[in-house]
Parts: sequence; C-alpha cells; structure tokens
Amino acid sequence: MNPNVPSVEQLKGIALPAPVSYAPQTWGWWVLLGLVVVAVLLVSARRYWQWRRDRYRREALVRLAQLQKCSDDLNALRELPELLKRVALSMSPVRNTKPVGALGGKDWQAFLARHSAQPLPADFSQQLAQLAYTPDATLLALPNDQRQHLFGTCKRWVERHHVAD
Repeated sequence: MNPNVPSVEQLKGIALPAPVSYAPQTWGWWVLLGLVVVAVLLVSARRYWQWRRDRYRREALVRLAQLQKCSDDLNALRELPELLKRVALSMSPVRNTKPVGALGGKDWQAFLARHSAQPLPADFSQQLAQLAYTPDATLLALPNDQRQHLFGTCKRWVERHHVAD
C-alpha cells in the first residue's frame, strides 16, 4: 500500500464537545417560563369565559338566520321582537335601570340605542312593535326589502351590541 494515497484506515475520530442541556441554567429563566405559562393560562381562561358568556349571542344569531330564511312567514316576523327582547334579557344585568322585560316604546328604543355599536333607526322600537301587534294583513303587505332591512338591523344589533353600560 502506498503511504501517499489516503485510505480509510488513516481517518481519526473527531473529539466532540460535551453535550449542552437545553434546560435554562439560571433561576431567572425558570421564573420567566413560569410567567409565560401563567399568562397563557390566564388569556386562555378569559377567552373561554368570554366564549361561554356569549353563548346567548351565538344562539340568537342562529335563530335569526333561521327566521330570515322564512321571512315570508308571518310567525317568523312576529318572533323577531321576541328574539331581541330575549337577547336583551340574556345580557349581563345592567345596574340602575328598569328591568329589561318591562321596557317598551321610548325606553326600549333608548335601551337598544345605548347598547348598539352603530346608530339605529329612530323608529326601530316602533317597527318591532308593529311586527308584534299589527294585524296579519298589514304585516303581510310589508315589502320584502323592508323585511330584509329589519332582519339586517336586528342581526347587526345582536352581533355588535355591547353589554357594559
């Protein structure tokens, strides 16, 4: 064998450094890790609490979508004011106000406007009262675009109303 020609027998092992642990070496990193874990748990718990708190809103939106599909049905139109009242009753209790179930007319309009994220039509509570109390023939004569506008306004209020007073 020629000594000038490299061969496998001439290779030598490489000295590897000692393994390095991925665990933090000082107590400060453990404290930081603990704070991050606590923060993640707190944010997750708050999100879960909000999700559970808004259950009434999700259920109302599902029912509203069902009602809107059959907006030509008289019962669907009559249920719309009741649905909004149930949503208002399901909200967290608002202090220093009349009970929501007893509100009507201008007080109901003021409540809806106070908790709305967007301006509502000035006669919105009157439109809801019309849906609840007018004769069937008058209600069936409502144009389709007015019905859809009512459903849209109700949907926006349910989606975006705020609970804090």
